[in-house]
Amino acid sequence: MARSRAVSEYTEAEDKSIRLGFFLIAAGLFSLVGLGCCWLRPALEERGGGSSANCTVLAVRQLGERFACTFSCGAACRGTARYPCLQVLVRTSRTSAPALLHEDERQLRTNPKCSYIPPCARDDQENSENVTYKQKYWKEKVGSQPFTCYFNQHLRPDDVMLKRTHDETVLLHCFLWPLVTFLVGVLIVALTICAKSLAVRAEAIKKKKYL
Repeated sequence: MARSRAVSEYTEAEDKSIRLGFFLIAAGLFSLVGLGCCWLRPALEERGGGSSANCTVLAVRQLGERFACTFSCGAACRGTARYPCLQVLVRTSRTSAPALLHEDERQLRTNPKCSYIPPCARDDQENSENVTYKQKYWKEKVGSQPFTCYFNQHLRPDDVMLKRTHDETVLLHCFLWPLVTFLVGVLIVALTICAKSLAVRAEAIKKKKYL
């Protein structure tokens, strides 16, 4: 009787294996919930209803207004500089109304009035030169050539993006790895329980043979 109870109880190694499996299951679930609430949901909202289209430049101009940016020149060295506002107006293949082009969703949130935010330099003149270079790029190199852009007609009808911050690959990895962690945990628990069950059955069959 005591021997039968000892066989049916989990060994220390099996107990650790099951605890590891449950830990991975919990980690996978918490990761899915955390990423879904904090990152994946906003990313999907940004993409929700968004469509790709062909854009054509209508006008490229610098506004008289300047905006502040923060530069860093060392661990304890930070300051504020200014850059001119560049606007690139485009027309999409989906609508005839002009729209303001932005680099991506982050740039749109940082400065919705401008199409480009240069890397912040300490010298205002360097910032102006970077913006002027970008202005020449859109005027001379792109010109009237169509290019792919992204827009959301319902949420942001007056803005289009040159690229998406969150593409399909990033969203896939965001969902894939927590799911893999969860499935590995389930597999460890299931295999440990099955191995123990087979061991108990084998012991029971062995006892019957000797009776």
